[in-house]
Amino acid sequence: LLSRGLGDVYKRQGENMKKHLLYIIAISLISLLTSCSDFLDKEYDASKSEEQTFNNDNLTRGFLANIYTNLPDGFNGYTDGQFRGASADCMTDNATSWWVPHYYNNILTDAFTAVNHPLLGPWSSNLAAIRKCNQFLKNAKPSVVGNVEKNGDDNRLYDRYCAETKLLRAIFHFQIIGWFGDTPIIGEDENGVPIIFELSNTEAMNMSRTKAADALKWVADECDKIKNQLPFRYNDETNNWGRVNGATAYALKSRALLYRASELNNRDNDLTYWKEAAQAAKDFITENAKQSKPYKLYQTGKPENDYYQCFITNPVFNEEFILCRSIWKTRVIEDFCSPVGYAGIQDVHGRTNPTQNFVDCFEMSDGKRIDDSGSNYDLQNPYANRDPRLDQIILHHGSMWGDKEQEEYRAVDVRYSNGSGGQGIDYSALHGGTNTGYYLKKFVNNISWKVPVDHDHAWVIFRYGEILLNAAEAINEAEGPDAAYKYVNEVRARAGMPPYAGMSKDEFRERIRNERRIELSFEDHRFFDERRWMLFEKQTSQSEKKLPIYKQIYNIYAARVSGEADSPIYEYTTEPVHPTRTFNSPKNYYFPIPDADIKKAPNLKQNPGWELTETNDTENRGDSEITE
Repeated sequence: LLSRGLGDVYKRQGENMKKHLLYIIAISLISLLTSCSDFLDKEYDASKSEEQTFNNDNLTRGFLANIYTNLPDGFNGYTDGQFRGASADCMTDNATSWWVPHYYNNILTDAFTAVNHPLLGPWSSNLAAIRKCNQFLKNAKPSVVGNVEKNGDDNRLYDRYCAETKLLRAIFHFQIIGWFGDTPIIGEDENGVPIIFELSNTEAMNMSRTKAADALKWVADECDKIKNQLPFRYNDETNNWGRVNGATAYALKSRALLYRASELNNRDNDLTYWKEAAQAAKDFITENAKQSKPYKLYQTGKPENDYYQCFITNPVFNEEFILCRSIWKTRVIEDFCSPVGYAGIQDVHGRTNPTQNFVDCFEMSDGKRIDDSGSNYDLQNPYANRDPRLDQIILHHGSMWGDKEQEEYRAVDVRYSNGSGGQGIDYSALHGGTNTGYYLKKFVNNISWKVPVDHDHAWVIFRYGEILLNAAEAINEAEGPDAAYKYVNEVRARAGMPPYAGMSKDEFRERIRNERRIELSFEDHRFFDERRWMLFEKQTSQSEKKLPIYKQIYNIYAARVSGEADSPIYEYTTEPVHPTRTFNSPKNYYFPIPDADIKKAPNLKQNPGWELTETNDTENRGDSEITE
């Protein structure tokens, strides 16, 4: 991202909009991302003036297409192997990063300030995206785009384009709320005109932020205004794949109201919030059921493989995916996740290391937790008879992996000691390895590293599995478990896991949270779920040691494997490089607003705990954004 915060976004665009409409997103980002959609392939010509752009159908369409480049993309970090080449779940108890320079490691220890924090890109990128939305809404013309009644997806095209843009604007606001909490609402002014700040309007720029709970309600209300103006699903989904639709609006409302109802934004546990969140999830499911081609869980009747296949099958034809980022044809995800011993003509830099905390949260195949009486869990045969998703998300010692045709198929070997002064081939290499005894399998195609090829990857923003889990969580709180079981049980059935029944609300809440942790793992949900549930309160790294490993969030655990490859010895210990996490409350519930923006617009006010003293305000000053 070229922008450097609120003031500079407005300054650069405010000055240049009079002459040219310039990209906020670097053109190089578009070259990285390709889509099967003709709509999303359309690029905007940045050399054109405002008048030229919005008086031309193709250029107007291209301007809208460019707004889509701001959608969240959890795979984008892999383009920066030095500092972010791993899953963002490495900022949670789900995983750690083997590569010491990765920014995620310093998030675990609260090592940054509002001056030098390197992960504040969502602040400036989403503000820039909101401004682009308002530029489109203010300048697009029905006389140019067309707005006539037609059969099919292009019915009243101008109205639909505006509805898309408003929905995108709501998504960008939601992104700011998730990372930064209280959020400036930049919609329409009192006259209904989209707000576009100019450099001279410093008073308007210096605005107060709306409380997170109220901002989430604003997002939900925006979804209500437009959810039925868009087709729930497009007739031509191949050419419109990646475009927001009515289902996206229903899904965003469900997520926004779930976050609003959660403890972080609902300290008094107002039951009304939970009822609204429950209804939003039900509304999606009801509307979806009316469709001739409804969204559904990806499944072929093979619970031992369907979950894994869901994330590597061609995303265009995946009936579970509601909205994805543009398709990226690459092998960089395989590079930064695969076990390092599979290197061929290209090195492999597996750096996302799932934790023992995460592995232990998988139940036994009969639904018992590993520490339940009668579970038959064996510490020295830990992966036997477990939830089938364990072997579809995780590569562990003994996992069979590698390309058979190129004779690379073998058992993964992560032994730190083989008893003869050596290590397993997958334990570590010069630029990668595992600190926990695990690698990430989810999203990773089993490619040959002797003759590596690229595969299609598309970041999932909303999928049907999440809607079912949103429903289960909200309905359990609003109505009790009996009304909520069926939603989470549908997710479990895909994996071949037994249904839940006969639990109290509190018991079921814990199982729903665990189910969400597994099902939505490494999709950038855990970071926000830990916080909205306020899991960090009333515990310390010392006090939680009496809890099972899967319930600990401050202490990070690993499996240390030794002995013979086919008769390994397992030891469970704290992760050797990142044994504990630091969480300062309330500071670490959100990222800081970039310090430079607080100075330019003091009414924004810094998030609690991130305020700077005069001393550290002038020391260690650095660039506070990353390239997105």
